[in-house]
Amino acid sequence: MGILDLLRPRRKDDAMPQNTWLVVGLGNPGAQYAGNRHNVGQMVADELAERIGAPFKSHKTPSRVAEGFLRPGGPKLVIAKPNSYMNTSGGPVSALLKFYSLSPEQLIVVHDELDLPFDTVRLKQGGGHGGHNGLRDIQKATDAAPFLRVRVGIGRPPGRQDPADFVLKDFSGAERATLPNLLSDAADAVEAVASDGLVAAQQKFHAPS
Repeated sequence: MGILDLLRPRRKDDAMPQNTWLVVGLGNPGAQYAGNRHNVGQMVADELAERIGAPFKSHKTPSRVAEGFLRPGGPKLVIAKPNSYMNTSGGPVSALLKFYSLSPEQLIVVHDELDLPFDTVRLKQGGGHGGHNGLRDIQKATDAAPFLRVRVGIGRPPGRQDPADFVLKDFSGAERATLPNLLSDAADAVEAVASDGLVAAQQKFHAPS
């Protein structure tokens, strides 16, 4: 480091990677998809942005981004909703990591999970994509790095309904009555991971009720 570097005013963003999390809510863009089960990750992103009082804004990367701190001196969240369709989520996520100089270990992906009952939240790091094309594309874009995941249960489709059709349907009336609690729980889980780490968050959210 030269003398000019020492004299250069420190940019606020220089310290950003130390305690910053990129939280990506998966879904599809457009009003026609907004209420779909497949968009529950973006619904959680909206909940988090409201909590920290940060509006979503257009960004240099192909995403809408809201930034803020959980509390004074606490973790910073960069909350993103990719502008791409679910199946091509990897490009926006890769661009966001590069833009903010973050590693995949600082990435929390919030997504719908068919293999969990509705109104269930589970946390994990790494693992297979289970046929979820959004996760598949992110894994490809990050060279299969073990990023953190907040899995929001939407349950399996009834009868012989195709899962691909099921996830692109809006939540049922009965589900919508419970949905605010599910979104709140998932947002709490993101905050717990960012504040306390994965293991402590798992102990809280995986404990028998």
